[in-house]
Amino acid sequence: MSRILVTGSTDGLGRAAAEALLSEGHDVVVHARSRERGAVLDPLVGRGAHLIVADFTQRDAVRRVAAELNDAEPLDAVVHNAGVWSGPAVMPVNVVAPYLLTALLRAPRRLVYLSSSSHFSGRPSLEGVDWTGASAGSYADSKLFVTVLAAAVARLRPAVPSNAVDPGWVPTRMGGPGAPDDLELGHRTQQWLAAGEDPEALRTSGGYWYHRRLVRPHPAVHDETFQDRLLRTLADETGTVLT
Repeated sequence: MSRILVTGSTDGLGRAAAEALLSEGHDVVVHARSRERGAVLDPLVGRGAHLIVADFTQRDAVRRVAAELNDAEPLDAVVHNAGVWSGPAVMPVNVVAPYLLTALLRAPRRLVYLSSSSHFSGRPSLEGVDWTGASAGSYADSKLFVTVLAAAVARLRPAVPSNAVDPGWVPTRMGGPGAPDDLELGHRTQQWLAAGEDPEALRTSGGYWYHRRLVRPHPAVHDETFQDRLLRTLADETGTVLT
């Protein structure tokens, strides 16, 4: 049994992954942005899941919940699923929060970051990016940056498998009811990378996955110069260095 945090687990892919991991017998930590939203997770909590509450647009909230998690049993894996599609919360939630959690949590044994095929449209430039959420951010850019983050962590922490997952365009609240991809397949890859025991899940790191197949990501993802630039920028922005 593994202890696994799934962020953004009140609905959609995060909820599906949390439910599947819980059904497999894992110790699952679920996450909601508010107490009100957390009420929808009562059925999972009733089955043994542990609930944390933090608004990922607020850096102090991310730091607080990281400290809470560090005071509890160590995490074996983190699925960085929380994300927003548009508006001022895009960069704080999609990039800054997973960066801070990665930097602050006592290193889990596996890390999974939710990417998107939209990352191929992202711009490998950090000029003019508003990390604070004072203005709307680019979803495509945010998904490129978090995919770069996953690859950078794989390089910096070679003993910790770190991978990015494209779940496909699936019928969630974000994807919409007409999305053509398979919701079941959409969450199975992150579940497998977080808790699977076969060699491919245990040993692959720095990969970009789609339905349990490795796919070549945007060229910037494995550009070590751009990786380092992103990490320096986020360290300067948050006052927290990822080592």
